[in-house]
Amino acid sequence: MKTRQIGQTGLSVTEVAFGCASIGNLYREVSDVQAAAVLDAAWDGGIRYFDTAPHYGRGLSEQRLGAFLTRHPEARISTKVGRVLSPAKAPIAEADSYVNPAQNDVRYDYSADGIAESFEQSCARLGRSDVDILYVHDIGAYTHGAEANKAHMEDFLGSGYAQLRRLRDAGRIRAFGLGVNECEVCLDVMREAGPLDVILLAGRLTLLDRSAEAELVPACRAAGCSLVLGGVFNSGILATGPTPGATYDYGPAPREILDRVGALEAQAAEHGLSLATAALQFARQHPAVASVLLGTAKPASLLRNLEALAQPVPEAAAALWR
Repeated sequence: MKTRQIGQTGLSVTEVAFGCASIGNLYREVSDVQAAAVLDAAWDGGIRYFDTAPHYGRGLSEQRLGAFLTRHPEARISTKVGRVLSPAKAPIAEADSYVNPAQNDVRYDYSADGIAESFEQSCARLGRSDVDILYVHDIGAYTHGAEANKAHMEDFLGSGYAQLRRLRDAGRIRAFGLGVNECEVCLDVMREAGPLDVILLAGRLTLLDRSAEAELVPACRAAGCSLVLGGVFNSGILATGPTPGATYDYGPAPREILDRVGALEAQAAEHGLSLATAALQFARQHPAVASVLLGTAKPASLLRNLEALAQPVPEAAAALWR
């Protein structure tokens, strides 16, 4: 599988990455054996970059990825900071859509101390003393609301950003950035704090939602900042099409979105492509993108998406995303 460089760091990752939210029991419980099987399928498919986070099953995803890393220590890894875990005070059956997560409570902390604590916890779960990329997770109004996010931004701008630089200077990480679902906070941080190596952006640079192209993509290009894309199906609708019950941005798709997706599906079919293949190819071929995340707990689904990415695309089909 081809590799691409992250920003100006010299670090390269495979152009397709595996997103480990699913092995944290997202929406449904999977066993350790099932988690290992899909990680092995990703490796066998050529993927060498794996992304996880404390948020994914309250640490469960990192634990399972850590077990995998004992067999594949050469894998490129990213994880995230912003949430600090501690032993749960009461049993947790489900949390934030994760079923039977690791029994940890969580608090948000974007300060230097919080980032340092979260990072060391992640290293322990992963069985590593360093990671390749560290993302600041879910900072911004999209997650916290405008008022609550003010305090988080004060913590991050006041000391958190400097902590990321210290970790990179010390060789504990090779690159850092944000892992978010919105463009505005990325622009704010780049203006107010300083440069970023990479942004993991979910749902804002897709075949359906290209809002990142207005300001964020030009800003990243000017700053030498790479993009890693998550949520390339916009939480489902670009995989299923405009079917009854289709989801967009984690909720029922409104009529306007259903109509737009129907038009995209028809255009893709004119070029012999499924809608899902067109969505994947758009993400992989975008010139600002270093890697595209695929996330699933099922090896068959992962292999189907890898096959779609390997499918030759007619030159005329590029009209879908120009």
